[in-house]
Parts: sequence; structure tokens; C-alpha cells
Amino acid sequence: MSKANNAGIQSSNEEKLINHLMKDGKKSVAKKIYENALKEIKLNGHMNPAVVVQSAIENSSPNIMIKSKRIGGAVYQVPVEVKPAKRFFFATKWILDAARSKSGKPMYKKLAEELIAAYGNQWSAVKKKEEAHKMAEANKAFAYMAKYVN
Repeated sequence: MSKANNAGIQSSNEEKLINHLMKDGKKSVAKKIYENALKEIKLNGHMNPAVVVQSAIENSSPNIMIKSKRIGGAVYQVPVEVKPAKRFFFATKWILDAARSKSGKPMYKKLAEELIAAYGNQWSAVKKKEEAHKMAEANKAFAYMAKYVN
């Protein structure tokens, strides 16, 4: 993959992250929060904040999750693989939810802290991923039913 192509993917993911961050259609505010979070990450000693963001998203994105499927009157928790777009969605959702749940600091600082923590495989976004994997592992006996899940 060429650098230009890789940069296009990176900016696409940044745009998606900004869109998830946006509240009430205020994209300029979301962009400022994201840019300030990148500056905060750089101030914390990381030379390339974009790499930190990308690694944080990869570290907190789930590979498998469970889906409920009703078969013959019984509900089974069936483990299924997560598509790449959904992985990105869940990772950003968990990171932003964790950042929003904190209080007492500006949003860009909370987001930067959460991204740095996810980069280091710590805190709540990574814990949610691990919980999803544990649930899928516990229900792997129903993996053969994955063909019935749409």
C-alpha cells in the first residue's frame, strides 16, 4: 500500500472519529476537541499522536462478539466475528463513552487520557473488549449456530 493510500485511510478514520465525537451537529467543536487531544497526546511525550490514536483504536476493537439468536423457542448467545467497520465503531464508541463519563476536566484532556490508556492496553475501552471476548469464549459451544445469525 502506498503512503498516499495509507494517509487517505488514516484521514478517513479521523473523520469518522470526529463524526462520532460530534454532538448536536457541531463539527467545528468536535474538530477542535480532536485537535486539542492530539496536542495533549504530543505534550505527554508521544512524538506521533496519529499513531497513538490508531493503536488505541486497534487495541480496543473487538474481534468477536455475541449475538442473540432465537432458535426453537430458546435464545442462544452465538459468538460471531465482527466486521472491520463495526470494530472501528465499537472501539470509538467505547473510547468516547469512557471519556465522556469522566468529570472535572475539559473533553480534549479526557479524550487524550483515554486514547493514551487504550494505546497502553489499559482502562475501560480495553476492558469492554476483553469482556466481549470472554462472553464469546464462554458461549463458543454455540458457534455452530453462527450460520443462522444474519
